[in-house]
Amino acid sequence: PISKVIDMLSSLKSKIVVEGQEAQRLFEETASMCSDRSKQLEYEIKTGGSEKAELEASIADETAKLMALEDKVEELAASITSDEADLKSATEIRKREAADFTAQEKELME
Repeated sequence: PISKVIDMLSSLKSKIVVEGQEAQRLFEETASMCSDRSKQLEYEIKTGGSEKAELEASIADETAKLMALEDKVEELAASITSDEADLKSATEIRKREAADFTAQEKELME
C-alpha cells in the first residue's frame, strides 16, 4: 500500500512538473509577445510624434502662404476697382471728346 501511494505521488509529481513546464513556456511566449508589441508601440509613438511635428510645421507654412495669398487677393481686388474707375473715367472723357469732335466736324461741314 505505501509503495502504491509513493508511485501515485511520483506520478502526480511528474504531471505537475510537466504542467509547470508548459505553463512556463506559455508565460515566456506571452511575455515575448508583450515585449515585442511594447517595442512596436513605442516606435509607432515616436514615429507618430515626429509625423505630428512635421504636419504641424506644414500647416503653419501653408497658413502663412494662405495669409499672403489673401493679402495679394485684396491688393488685386483694390487694383481692379481702381482700374475699373479709371476705365470708366477714360470712357467718359472719350465720349465727351467724341461728342466734341462730332460737333466740331458738323460745324466745319456746314
